[in-house]
Amino acid sequence: MEKSQLELPLSELRSRPKSAAKSRKAALCLLPLAVAAYFCGPSLIRSVAPSSLDEQHVWTSKDFCAQPDPLFPSDGGEGLERAYNYISSSAFRNATIKRLSGAVQVKSESFDDLGVIGEDKRWDVFYDFHKYLEDTFPLIHKYLKVEKVNTHGLLYTWQGSDESLKPTLLMAHQDTVPVPPETIPAWTYPPWSGEYDGTHIWGRGASDCKNQLIAAMETLETLLEAKYEPKRTVVLSFGFDEECSGRQGAGKLSEYLYKRYGDDGLAVIVDEGSGFEEVWGTLFAKPGTGEKGYTDVHITVRMPGGHSSIPSDHTSIGVVSELITQIEAKQYPTRLTDENPYYTQLHCGAEHSPEFPDTLKKLLAKRASQGQQTCKAKPDYLALEAAKQGPAIKYLMQTSQAVDKISGGIKVNALPERVTVTVNHRINVGETPQIVWDRLAALAGTVAEKYNLTLHAFDGEEEPSSISLAASSTTLEVAPVTPADGKPFEVVAGTTRALYGKEVVVAPGIMTGNTDTRYYWNLTKHIFRFGPGYDPTDGAGLGAIHTVNEKVSVLNHINMVKWFMLFVRNMDEVEL
Repeated sequence: MEKSQLELPLSELRSRPKSAAKSRKAALCLLPLAVAAYFCGPSLIRSVAPSSLDEQHVWTSKDFCAQPDPLFPSDGGEGLERAYNYISSSAFRNATIKRLSGAVQVKSESFDDLGVIGEDKRWDVFYDFHKYLEDTFPLIHKYLKVEKVNTHGLLYTWQGSDESLKPTLLMAHQDTVPVPPETIPAWTYPPWSGEYDGTHIWGRGASDCKNQLIAAMETLETLLEAKYEPKRTVVLSFGFDEECSGRQGAGKLSEYLYKRYGDDGLAVIVDEGSGFEEVWGTLFAKPGTGEKGYTDVHITVRMPGGHSSIPSDHTSIGVVSELITQIEAKQYPTRLTDENPYYTQLHCGAEHSPEFPDTLKKLLAKRASQGQQTCKAKPDYLALEAAKQGPAIKYLMQTSQAVDKISGGIKVNALPERVTVTVNHRINVGETPQIVWDRLAALAGTVAEKYNLTLHAFDGEEEPSSISLAASSTTLEVAPVTPADGKPFEVVAGTTRALYGKEVVVAPGIMTGNTDTRYYWNLTKHIFRFGPGYDPTDGAGLGAIHTVNEKVSVLNHINMVKWFMLFVRNMDEVEL
């Protein structure tokens, strides 16, 4: 029986025939020309594009989704070949199970209400995790520069021989979301057991994202064992409070790195993020090249108290409930800008997927012929049609709103004097937090006028009879979109197709959530939020992150190590 793509040694992978497609360089050179033709030369487009949805489309999605050939590092000698092939061995499998299981067993929860580092003892769990890493990866701690930033942030620097080359940065976070005690009986295996069932490792953090952290460490440890000497500096940066905004971890680590490397001082960043998905009959890898924006809005209603036996007609809870009802009565519009990475994903589907819907293909043709509409009052039919695939797709193209927290009232016979509500929003590409603030201010103003309350909209004030709105300090604009036509994306895509085969289509993805990369925007234009592990026998899921029965396939994890091994060496050889 022929070995699968993932079982082949590096020498055989490298010798497989290349795709008959155009070379990476030629394909990528088409992209700016295509974009210019589509959006800068409408007269040219009209000569080849359909004039109606019913005509046969002749536009070229391949120019939006050129697929590079599989990219392999050069032959580095027997030591490096042997190191890569060792990852497929039973010895490595047994060792990596032990390492990842041990990492899961170190309880490292982070909480929204954590106090000052050094005073709040809940931070001290990270000392145990650091000790575990020191014991597990001795070569890294012997030969690399190890720095602690803000006590618990970890920075590992493997200095390259060529200081003119910008470094490669691999990221992950040490912390996990907490496990609510009442959910523990629902777990198949205890959440901090790191249980291995023959296929998966179970436990909190197994797939979010101690697997990525351990995979990055295993990669460098294996390369050190093989006597590898990089030309390009490799840096690992591990925050410790990503699950509660990342300000103490990644926020401080990024400042530290910025002082060292400056504006655009890094070649590329790979952090946790989206992975693989089979859709339209095609397996896609979707490295996240963008993130939605973010804002929490805190709504406070204050009204006079008193005894509940002589109530007012409307209590503060009733008033805030009316405002919530108005907020939820209307969603934000579904719109897909050309800058949104999902727009390119659709082109990839049209070009490479046999089951891509005809309706979407025709709407893409119309967008290509007419360009992005500027009248926001008109429905975006392309976005609305794409959104029919479900909420997970719809919210790639729509600002979301979720009423997540409410508190108020302290006694059954006392009228509540103060009620607070928090509404979470993830901002669509092409929009800003200000759009959210303006809408909520308008709705709150209507309710305030109805009940003779004073409105304080984002002015930092609050008074006894009022509705106050305040934005969270964690507000983020929409992230800058990583170019999908640059050399770093080509390396990510080429590495992915080298490992998983030419059948995999690599398309830029977008994250609805936010990762620690929110603090690294000024360090590079090339940020990829990507979980490069994939197990074809296990599907492409996120392993029940943030809920019961979180787990990761061991094969998924092993393939993540293989991907990092190829990627680090490919980045070492590419010219940027």
